[in-house]
Amino acid sequence: MEFGYFTLSDNHYAGTDRSANQFIQEIREQAILADKLGYNSAWIGEHHFDSLGVNSRPDLVLASIIAETKNIRMAPAVSVLPLHHPVHVAETWATLDLRSGGRVDFAAGRGYDRREYAPFGADFMKSAEYFEDAMDVILKAWNSPGPWSHKSEFFDIPEMEITPKPVQDPIPFYVASFSKTSLDMAARKGLNVIWAPFAAGMVYGGLDKAAEAYKEESARHGHKPGRMMCSYFVYLGDEPEQRQYGADRQIAYFKECCLPAFAKKAEELPPTMQYFLKIVDILEDMEAGDLTDKSILLGGPQEVTDTLKRVEEAGIEEVILYFNVGNKPHEVVKEQMHRFMDEVAPHFEGKHNERRQQLAAE
Repeated sequence: MEFGYFTLSDNHYAGTDRSANQFIQEIREQAILADKLGYNSAWIGEHHFDSLGVNSRPDLVLASIIAETKNIRMAPAVSVLPLHHPVHVAETWATLDLRSGGRVDFAAGRGYDRREYAPFGADFMKSAEYFEDAMDVILKAWNSPGPWSHKSEFFDIPEMEITPKPVQDPIPFYVASFSKTSLDMAARKGLNVIWAPFAAGMVYGGLDKAAEAYKEESARHGHKPGRMMCSYFVYLGDEPEQRQYGADRQIAYFKECCLPAFAKKAEELPPTMQYFLKIVDILEDMEAGDLTDKSILLGGPQEVTDTLKRVEEAGIEEVILYFNVGNKPHEVVKEQMHRFMDEVAPHFEGKHNERRQQLAAE
């Protein structure tokens, strides 16, 4: 199993003196550090207007680290397709794939905050329909051997080709899955999938059951299941006060960042997002003692390793780790990234072991 760095650039905290500009610079430094420590990937989220996160252009942040990294794969977490024209998205990530020498992974999602949709004139209530249509356009743009066209409810694209073309054939394409709707789209199109464990637990009963549902749905459409990934909040702490700190920072994220971003009335959500009302109910009453390994890796290295062994048994091939959640200081995040690679990652087979040996020899 491989491990990656992940952030949604959450900075919506009362009383924080960390500016958006400062945090984006810290994220860039953390992504470069991830490469030096042997992580497999860096997944940087797209958020707008500080409705939850502050980084609106993961592509540009990742482009800025190409010359300073060797191995790390670069990905959005995720590209919020309903906010964009898919041809622009296809061109952007194809160019990044070229410049990075084929180190791009791509992940698409439709977001969950209607406040991000309005300034772009995007229709939140039709997000699922636009999302699926936009994915089809991107797949055509990257994978068509010659000129292609696309006519649908949302697009009327005459015959054309994009330039440059991706180096990879194909670029690995993931669908972020909070719901059965997204999972079914991934399976139907033969795409990879990436889960948030708490959502997989809520919808399917656990990552293992979500994986089985994905495999079954893929087979039903005549596809071999793709690569399965998940994200995890993480904080390594041996002592009770350390664990309490990690839990408190996690609850701050849920209360101060997530809850303001989630709709709280059924009429404010499209039919395929009604499950967010249940998430809101859970988060509003959540306290530090309610946190479980379905949402956060919290504890000493052995506890975290044990949880990840169960994740590995479910068929998950890579876990991307959200170290900087909850307004943690930059130095704390870097220390946690080092500690995970020193004390947890060696218990798993993966490219990280070979890379760390190479780094030690340099």
